[in-house]
Amino acid sequence: MTVIALLSVAPVTKGSMASEVAKAVEALDDFDVSYETNPMGTVVEADSADELFAAAQAAHEAVDGDRVSTFLKIDDKRTSDQSADEKVKAVEDALGWEAKRERE
Repeated sequence: MTVIALLSVAPVTKGSMASEVAKAVEALDDFDVSYETNPMGTVVEADSADELFAAAQAAHEAVDGDRVSTFLKIDDKRTSDQSADEKVKAVEDALGWEAKRERE
């Protein structure tokens, strides 16, 4: 089974959050997960929901601040092991082109 999630962890603060977000991403390295960070969060893949929850909790706890906002959206398709990359490829195949466009 592959569990895929969108994880966003951010302190409620003024100014840049980059150093705190980096702490959250770094915390994922202690777990058996794959991840890719993008401007809106980090896509995380794990073999089980338990591993995913543990990694997400560690990322949440790694961020300093009086207030931390964490969003976790989980796709637990229990009948297949489709990876995040395979899900994107399926959409691109349906589109007939790469699902990415740069602003002009």
